[in-house]
Amino acid sequence: MAELFNFELKATDGKARAGVINTPRGEIRTPAFMPVGTAATVKAMMPESVRATGADILLGNTYHLMLRPTAERIDRLGGLHKFMNWERPILTDSGGFQVMSLAGLRKLTEKGVTFKSHVDGSKHELTPERSMEIQGLLGSDIVMCFDECPALPADRDRIAESMRLSMRWAERSREAFGDRPGHALFGIMQGGLEQDLREESAEALKQIGFEGYAVGGLAVGEGQAAMFDCLDYAPGFLPEDKPRYLMGVGKPDDIVGAVARGIDMMDCVLPSRSGRTGQAFTRYGVVNIKNARHQDDPRPLDEHCSCPACSNYSRAYLHHVFRSNEMISGMLLTWHNLHYFQEIMQGMRDAIAAGTFDAWQKDFHDTRAQGDIERL
Repeated sequence: MAELFNFELKATDGKARAGVINTPRGEIRTPAFMPVGTAATVKAMMPESVRATGADILLGNTYHLMLRPTAERIDRLGGLHKFMNWERPILTDSGGFQVMSLAGLRKLTEKGVTFKSHVDGSKHELTPERSMEIQGLLGSDIVMCFDECPALPADRDRIAESMRLSMRWAERSREAFGDRPGHALFGIMQGGLEQDLREESAEALKQIGFEGYAVGGLAVGEGQAAMFDCLDYAPGFLPEDKPRYLMGVGKPDDIVGAVARGIDMMDCVLPSRSGRTGQAFTRYGVVNIKNARHQDDPRPLDEHCSCPACSNYSRAYLHHVFRSNEMISGMLLTWHNLHYFQEIMQGMRDAIAAGTFDAWQKDFHDTRAQGDIERL
């Protein structure tokens, strides 16, 4: 294993990139999809099951963990890796997204954000310095700068003001992060859908210097076409020799489109959240297992999938346990979704290495366009 954090770019095909992020806790193959373990757990999954799907890294949530059980308690208990029984790399977000989503409970100043807990109404303050302290106590391998992200649509002046505040916070985050060998700090590009503001943000981040760079402020209501328009140029403003992380994305076609535009890392709650609500992602599109058409269907969700849900259970069974509110429903569908997302990542890594990414991408879209198998 690597003693320090570094990124090796192994192959490119067009803008698509394949590589490896080396960390003291193991390799992260890119393009990488990070399952979200908000409260130190990927809901409905055991850590070893998450690893079995092919995940190299998980995401933990600073905001939720600082409220419960608190970063200080996790530190006393040996850090987040030990606490949640995941010894591979962990990325923690900064709390900035929750600050946006909880706008009604917050007060924003140059110093940081004060807000009321959604759990018990207690008052808290998050600043760049406090965010770095919390993430240090958690012991995460990849730490995110504290930023402020406006929901879209927003007017240009609001976006510019927010971006420049985030760049000042990025500088404070870098200073507060200090010298932590083997751990990485990622800067977050902001700027909405304004190309010149994205470029200004990227230049500010490069001046500060980070081990990796994120494209933030997308997948917040702008729609896929607008997101892709932004990704046509935004990753190119960032250093080629550092990983590029698109935060909060997304659906399978979002992920493929992002990789085609030069993104290396992504995360989203979608595969696990959808699994718990009866929605399965397959190579032929989305299956809603709650629908009555599945109640007598002995076939698997996807006959080409090797996950436990597809290998051992029928659509009829999955429909039954979902309708009966049995816990195994969320467990099996989440496992399937995470397995499928990781299968997509492996397929892209192989295709980029082979120089066949365009053909792989065409086959991916053509297969999904076929739609689900016909009902019996």
